[in-house]
Parts: sequence; structure tokens; C-alpha cells
Amino acid sequence: MALITTGKPLIRDLEKFGALGVYVPLEGGFEGRYQRRLRAAGYACLHITARGLGDVAAYLTGVHGIRPPHLGKKTTPNGAAVGYVYYVPPVVNYQLEQLPPKSKGLVLWIIEGHILSNQEVEYLAALPSIEPRVKVIIERGGDRFFRWTPLEKTLLAS
Repeated sequence: MALITTGKPLIRDLEKFGALGVYVPLEGGFEGRYQRRLRAAGYACLHITARGLGDVAAYLTGVHGIRPPHLGKKTTPNGAAVGYVYYVPPVVNYQLEQLPPKSKGLVLWIIEGHILSNQEVEYLAALPSIEPRVKVIIERGGDRFFRWTPLEKTLLAS
């Protein structure tokens, strides 16, 4: 039986680089173990998918408008049937406000990161320098074993 990983090298590299690109086995299971290790080390984890993010900077750090499906309802009698715009708070800033006082920070774990453009990945790699309490892990693809690399190096490969 294989030894269960302690996660210390991942946590050390995450604190050193701020943003990591991970390659996970397609059958899954490893990411949950590493997320438990991160929570035990004092980090809060926010697990989101890259699909449907839209403007990554606005979604994560700015107040942004969303328009739910209108289902045929009109906003005004003579306007287009597009529905009302609702404004929601930034996801990362809201999570940072809710952190416990002794927390080390927030780890933003993004699955299906292979669909992100290079510009979006560059912003996510720079996010820890903009907000030091935020660390970013993006699943960039699959592999036979769980491995990680600094997020900037995954840009060169794509």
C-alpha cells in the first residue's frame, strides 16, 4: 500500500510561487487529499470550475453584473427580452472578508483550467502579487500521477 502524502512540498511551493499549475490523474481523488492538507495547514479553499467564468478579473475581484435566463420575460414593454441585470459581489474579496482571524489565506482551486486562455492564466498567475492572501492552483491537464509546476511555466507549454 502506498504511503499517504503529507502535502508539505505542495504547500511549500504554493507559498513560494503563489500560483501553481497541477496535472492530476483523470480518475481523481488526489486533489481532495491535497485540499485537506491545505485546510490542515491553515488555508481556506474555494473550489470552482473554469467553465462559465467569463471575465476572470471581474468575476473574482470586482463587482460584476449577471443576467439570469430571461425565460421570455421582458424588462420593459418596448425593449429586448433580455431580463434584468443583477450585480453580485466579487467572489475572492467576499471570501477573504469571511476568513477566520488565524487563517493563512485563501486557496483558489480551479478545475478544468485547460480551457482558460493564456491571458486569463497570466492574470491568475499575477493574482497572488495583487492580493498576497490569495494563492491559486489551476488544474491544467491530466497525467498518470499528481504533479505541479509554477503557473508561469505552464504558459510556455501551452
